[in-house]
Amino acid sequence: RRSTARPSAPSRLRNMGIDLEAGGRNKKKHRTAPRSDNVYLKLLVKLYKFLDRRAPCPFNAVILKRLFMSKTNRPPLSLSKLAKFMAGKESKVAVLVGTVTDDVRLAECPKLRVCALKVTATARARIEKAGGEVLTFDQLALMAPQGKGTVLLRGPKMAREAVKHFGAPGVPHSNAKPYVRAKGRKFEKARGRRASRGYKA
Repeated sequence: RRSTARPSAPSRLRNMGIDLEAGGRNKKKHRTAPRSDNVYLKLLVKLYKFLDRRAPCPFNAVILKRLFMSKTNRPPLSLSKLAKFMAGKESKVAVLVGTVTDDVRLAECPKLRVCALKVTATARARIEKAGGEVLTFDQLALMAPQGKGTVLLRGPKMAREAVKHFGAPGVPHSNAKPYVRAKGRKFEKARGRRASRGYKA
């Protein structure tokens, strides 16, 4: 025979409702650790957590926050943009939590000191050929634990192709790019797309 005894009150309470943190629901949505399982990234997080705790300064806090970010929020920076941003700051180290890529449009690469999560092979070769230096974040932590003599840079976050399609295309005053399979005469060239065909949105 099955027992008809009701479960005790504490066990019933254990299975009820949602678990609220002290002070109500936790509304903090920012990351507190990277989603990646990359062991080298996790070691850098460990290092900058220590630095942020023991040598507190905005530089270490920003580096730590950016190490947690998704790849979309760590956009690459080209060598030409890097050279442009570092013009007149040759004695400083350019710091980028992301990738430095080569740019064939840059005829001559100036002498640069760069610290990045990743530098592509061609970009690294050009920097070193110009007499520059590529540093890792653990080397930077020893050299400038509080970020003195550095320039903190970011890539263009809104330069992705996907961003051009955000919004509603065809709506008045909207510049959103429509998803069209071809750019020919027959595709999205009629009403709403030109003044001679009814109206232009």
